[in-house]
Amino acid sequence: MTGPSNVQRLFWTLTVAALFLSACAPAVTPPPTSTLSPVPVPPTLTPPPTDTAIPAAETSTATPVPVDATAFPNADDFQWVPTASGFLRPVDIQNAGDGSERLFVVEQSGRILIVKGGRVLPTPFLNIIDEVGSSGNEQGLLGLAFHPRYAENGLFFVNYTDRSGNTVIARFKVSGDPDVADPASETRLLYVQQPFENHNGGGLAFGPDGYLYAGLGDGGSGGDPLGNGQNTSVLLGKILRIDVNSGDPYAIPADNPFGSEVWAYGLRNPWRFSFDRSTGDLWIGDVGQDTWEEIDFLPAGFPSGANFGWNYMEGNHSFKGMAPPGLVPPVAEYDHTEGRCSVTGGFVYRGADLPEWRGIYFFGDYCTGMVWGVIRSGSGWQTQALFQTGLRISSFGLDQAGELYVADLQGTILLLMRK
Repeated sequence: MTGPSNVQRLFWTLTVAALFLSACAPAVTPPPTSTLSPVPVPPTLTPPPTDTAIPAAETSTATPVPVDATAFPNADDFQWVPTASGFLRPVDIQNAGDGSERLFVVEQSGRILIVKGGRVLPTPFLNIIDEVGSSGNEQGLLGLAFHPRYAENGLFFVNYTDRSGNTVIARFKVSGDPDVADPASETRLLYVQQPFENHNGGGLAFGPDGYLYAGLGDGGSGGDPLGNGQNTSVLLGKILRIDVNSGDPYAIPADNPFGSEVWAYGLRNPWRFSFDRSTGDLWIGDVGQDTWEEIDFLPAGFPSGANFGWNYMEGNHSFKGMAPPGLVPPVAEYDHTEGRCSVTGGFVYRGADLPEWRGIYFFGDYCTGMVWGVIRSGSGWQTQALFQTGLRISSFGLDQAGELYVADLQGTILLLMRK
């Protein structure tokens, strides 16, 4: 036999080398398919590949966004519980937004009292009785608003009628004692002459834009005899808007529609108005004339210069003259049957204790104590009677947590609670 040729020797050498390299290399196989559910991810992202060799990263659980109610809860499951009493004609309830959990109750005669730790402090936060004229039923110390940065600057604002019956909007500052204001710190921002002693409005509130809003009535008497509601050159019958962080003592925002303090008009007596703390929407309770009480609404971002129609319209009904186009109609109204007489605007509930009520706007009738709710229904609105309280409802209020209170002019503050 003859030995292998040189070609055969080369072939066997290459074959042995290939087998040796193959044995030393790691085996390559497809990754095993995981039988675990993939990690939840937002729907706009691509799920990560499943791989049992690499532990899945833990995902953080986002706080769910509270959902507004889509229907009215059963009001029989809730009640108004007295939380403080002994007030003399309370007409407003506010909180300072400073984390102190205090409530500030405005008395019509000219005092502001504090509810702290479940009791009414004996020393008033502010006492300006000597400056306030309250002989008329609709006169007095009527409104209170704390600066959005009150915890830093100690500034707050009040709306009152003076001894001559004219409207004053003034700024005060807290003293070194957080429970007592400095009465000598008063700076008067606005002075508006009132032709009659009724329809003074009185509400104050800071909007989501940081400006101070004030509600003034049409000047009084009946039927708006001076035509103030539709006269954009006067401040009566309006929602005013001023910048208290600029100017001396304030500046007029550049986008106010008439180059003045006037922001919206066509109102008879906007006794109470409020901004939804979640959306920035504006709600107004405008007191009617002979027959109709109304709730007005402007969504956040609505252009300035809204005309709510008084005295062309009372609610959704013609009152005097031919109404021009472009009026903003109310989202709710009620008549004066069954002893009803005067609307008291309220607030949208945004608290945590009663999630069933979230997003529902509350308002009431002064004479009968009836409380209604307003809720969005499709592209419109639904109104429903909720509570027959028997109270003389002068105002509603929120604490810093968003829980809802009501003031009885006869002297008591009550909180909406679950039974």
